[in-house]
Amino acid sequence: MVDVFSGRPLLTRDGLAVDPEEVLQNKIVGLYFSAGWCSPCRDFTPVLCDFYSELLEGARPPAPFEVVFISSDRSPEEMAEYMHDMHGDWLALPFHDPYKHDLKKKYNITAIPKLVIVKQTGEVITDKGRKQIRERGLSCFQNWLEGADVFQNFSN
Repeated sequence: MVDVFSGRPLLTRDGLAVDPEEVLQNKIVGLYFSAGWCSPCRDFTPVLCDFYSELLEGARPPAPFEVVFISSDRSPEEMAEYMHDMHGDWLALPFHDPYKHDLKKKYNITAIPKLVIVKQTGEVITDKGRKQIRERGLSCFQNWLEGADVFQNFSN
């Protein structure tokens, strides 16, 4: 992920800029393409929040997983409101960063919501993260770990 977001600050839910090299190192990353105006997004976001919380807060050690939100909201204010009201404590690409268009193209995003699970290199583990979480819950994470070649003693 260092490669994908190199030199581009990411934002916390509270709007603080963080260095992707520090916060994404040795983690599987879910690129969450979504927007507050999108009804299916608003339906899935709480499910993703629960999944994220259980992986990071419910496991010891916390799972090597992070979400980066790539917004399709209509304004920075809409993005901030959606993040504040519905999102977990994950990261986001800043609203005005034009790189979001490159990411949508790179990962072939034609509709939202879409959760693309990627390795450190940005290589796709699965582009069906949303479906897998809905169908299999936490058990899908072990498959992602194996697909990412990130080995850790993680049990759910």
